[in-house]
Amino acid sequence: MSLADDAEESGGHHLPAVEDWPRGFGEASWWPFVTAFGAAGIYAGAGLSVLGRGEDAVVGTALGPAVVAASVLVFLGGLYGWLYHGFVASFWEHGTDEHASQSLRLGMVLFLASEIATFGAGFAYYFFVRVGTWPPSELPHLLSSLVAANTLVLVASSVTLHLAHVGLRRGDRTRFLRLLGLTLLLGVVFVAGQAYEYYDFVVGEGLTLSGGVFESAFFGLTGLHGLHVSLGAVLLGIVLVRGLYGQYSADRHTSVSTASMYWHFVDAVWLFLVVVLYVGSTV
Repeated sequence: MSLADDAEESGGHHLPAVEDWPRGFGEASWWPFVTAFGAAGIYAGAGLSVLGRGEDAVVGTALGPAVVAASVLVFLGGLYGWLYHGFVASFWEHGTDEHASQSLRLGMVLFLASEIATFGAGFAYYFFVRVGTWPPSELPHLLSSLVAANTLVLVASSVTLHLAHVGLRRGDRTRFLRLLGLTLLLGVVFVAGQAYEYYDFVVGEGLTLSGGVFESAFFGLTGLHGLHVSLGAVLLGIVLVRGLYGQYSADRHTSVSTASMYWHFVDAVWLFLVVVLYVGSTV
């Protein structure tokens, strides 16, 4: 059977390298590689930006930002293709069978393992700078009612998402949609709260990313986490829209499971971040 025939049978949707992929292992996809290439380009662009600073710049000052901008587009394009072909197209046509469902969950577990490594690198940097003279400068008052409220909001969102998933598996779509919508709202509130915290620190305290080792660690870790929460909110938004279209049921909820795994992960990372960065910085 040709590639064109495969595409016709799947309703016009197919992934690259279908014919080269061993039978029994599903369809091959280049989208994860495109996404990884874009992510690597962002780091490369950041490195070029550093090399382009100062009087002894090795590269032009515009090269780094240009590489970052192009890499972000590649990353987002790869992410869209990956999500669409992995979670949307197959469901519209024939749903996700048990084998594919387990494969997608395993894929999310492996992805979260790579995310642990990413956050681990950031925390390793923070622990490294803590070895020297601490604090390196006068630290701002990090623990506040805003941080406590934001933490409660994010923890509550994990609870509402879990209850939404339970409702779906019990066949209660109304409960699922309401609690999922509440989860998304809480996620947006958390991101808004973190943005306000940044505003307070930058405008009120005069902190900047390049202000020192603590500032770079603080904005790097909290910014990375905020980016992940924002991406999680996008995923929950996609799940909510699909839920409103009636795509999920008690037996068909793979993407709800995988999105929940991601959301609970960013919740756990935030709790660790609060203990290590917000509380630990004063110890």
